[in-house]
Amino acid sequence: MRLDKLLANMGYGSRKEMKKLLKSGAVIVEGTPAKEGKMQIDPFKEEVTVNGEKIIYREFIYVLLNKPPGVISATEDRQHETVIDLLPVELSVFDPFPVGRLDKDTEGLLLLTNDGQLSHQLLSPKKHVPKTYFATIEGEVTSEDAEAFKKGVMLDDGYVTKPADLVIIKSGTVSEIELTIMEGKFHQVKRMFQSVGKEVTYLKRLSMGSLKLDPSLGLGEFRELTPHELEQLQNGE
Repeated sequence: MRLDKLLANMGYGSRKEMKKLLKSGAVIVEGTPAKEGKMQIDPFKEEVTVNGEKIIYREFIYVLLNKPPGVISATEDRQHETVIDLLPVELSVFDPFPVGRLDKDTEGLLLLTNDGQLSHQLLSPKKHVPKTYFATIEGEVTSEDAEAFKKGVMLDDGYVTKPADLVIIKSGTVSEIELTIMEGKFHQVKRMFQSVGKEVTYLKRLSMGSLKLDPSLGLGEFRELTPHELEQLQNGE
């Protein structure tokens, strides 16, 4: 990998700043000052220091975000704030992307990573990774709705959903529920409730596979996954 790419990934500034850093002799590769950003190195085998500090290279990052409403699940957008905009430069330089999407007005768990293999594993329809949501519903949610969801309901485009688990927390004029689905169609939770004549007024994702939303994270806050959380995800637990 190019030395300047390594420095960029590790958050050492813009291309202009890195050129200045290299020119100053602050970057040492295997004991020798490195002046050229195009120099090819193996970050796992060769020692690189900047101002005497050894670089510990890592290829992937895994960030658990409590997505706030009003922010879109995209890497860039000219009009709206994106989930990537919420990250500091030392994480955004790894070019992470959201694993799946949450609607603009939906809150909760969103995984950001640059690991394409793990993303594919979590999103592949063949893997049947469960996703659990909490929702507030305008209208009384009944046991009949739960039974319908268990069998699969027809959406407005004629698609019949896979079986889903609907747990009624509170039923009334305004109901509260938890719903676990095994797929991720566009606006799926909202459209499922529309199919039984009800409207979702608040939606929050609680979990995706083994990964659960950290209750200590406020809206817009994030942290990197623990080794245990990552291992569980990678193992498909």
